[in-house]
Amino acid sequence: MFDDKTYNQKMDKTIEVFSKELTSLRTGRANAAMLDLVKVDVYGQAMPINQVASITTPEARMINIQVWDANNVSLVDSAIKKSELGLNPQIDGQLIRLPVPDLSEERRVEIKKVIKSMGEKCKVSIRNIRREANDDLKNLLKNKEIGEDDEKKYEKIVQTFTDNHIKTIDLKVETKEKEIMTI
Repeated sequence: MFDDKTYNQKMDKTIEVFSKELTSLRTGRANAAMLDLVKVDVYGQAMPINQVASITTPEARMINIQVWDANNVSLVDSAIKKSELGLNPQIDGQLIRLPVPDLSEERRVEIKKVIKSMGEKCKVSIRNIRREANDDLKNLLKNKEIGEDDEKKYEKIVQTFTDNHIKTIDLKVETKEKEIMTI
């Protein structure tokens, strides 16, 4: 039997990942989530910064990173410098201050392009899930586990899921672009 909910959940997960990626984009406001995708090579493995330090945003344009182990301060510093955030860490003992500068017009346009391309990648993932569902339906029909009517019914359901998820992505992209352009 065909389980349409599985594909809906897969699409939901894809959107979840996309949303996480969007929050990690720098928008000119200090946001601890900006550092979520930055990994630090400590103890023989790549770990997110929030597993080796406390991250706070004491003000709108500043992120403070309190590194727990003094030996990791330089590692966290270099991981941030290597990331594409374009931030310049200032070290003060085990505290790393990250001033978040205003975004220049060209940086905003760049970020808009990045948002669009992230949105497109997410849409491709959604469409791949749709194709996977449709392939499953064709196999079930070929093996005579479902009839043609059922196949058409489920194809419509999967297409509805796809359309709804694509709309959600477009909305998220549009919202994030507005946020980038109005700061």
